[in-house]
Amino acid sequence: MSKKTKYPAFSNGSVSINGDTVATTSKDGNTVNTNYNMSETEKNIYDYVQNSFLDSLKNVNVFDEDTKKNLQSQVDAYTNKGLDIINNTYTPMINDLKNDVASRFGNFDNSVFMDNLNSIEDSRADAMNSLTQDILAQQNNLINDELSRRYNYLNLLSGTQDQITSNIFNYLNAALQNSSAGNSYNQANYNATNGGGSGSSIDFANLISTIGQAFLKSRF
Repeated sequence: MSKKTKYPAFSNGSVSINGDTVATTSKDGNTVNTNYNMSETEKNIYDYVQNSFLDSLKNVNVFDEDTKKNLQSQVDAYTNKGLDIINNTYTPMINDLKNDVASRFGNFDNSVFMDNLNSIEDSRADAMNSLTQDILAQQNNLINDELSRRYNYLNLLSGTQDQITSNIFNYLNAALQNSSAGNSYNQANYNATNGGGSGSSIDFANLISTIGQAFLKSRF
């Protein structure tokens, strides 16, 4: 009667980068544990992203006083520029009209002056109305740009968080795969040893394939 070897022990799995172990798989009783070891730099980035995402999400649609003042100053600058353009356009026109009428009639109490003045004032009123609409549009654009920057920042934080989480799960999966490959080898060796013979029952092709897949999955 052939002697039976001890049932193969659980094979721990791990993934190392530059000599530092980043992920491990081990067995404690009937529980299989897979752990990821975060570096100090990764932890700082992860905590920053988590905290920044929470703070930004709470205030994404809330403008503080500094932001309001900054937006208003830009609206004021746009308004003043528009008023300057209108004044620089229509004031010379009125002055030229006055000079022309004064030289021709000696006073402004005539229909020529009033008709031309009303025409200029109508044009200036149209320009002021257009400026008002432009100011409102500019204000909306500034608000939308600010919100767009905030949402883009949230997307950046979310993408960074997703990438960190994805990397962690990839490393954990690689550690599990490495453990699985080791257990597959131990089981195959156990079966071959206890089945007698030269051990030809071990399926080396499948075993090597399993180990190779685990190795490839550990390289990102």
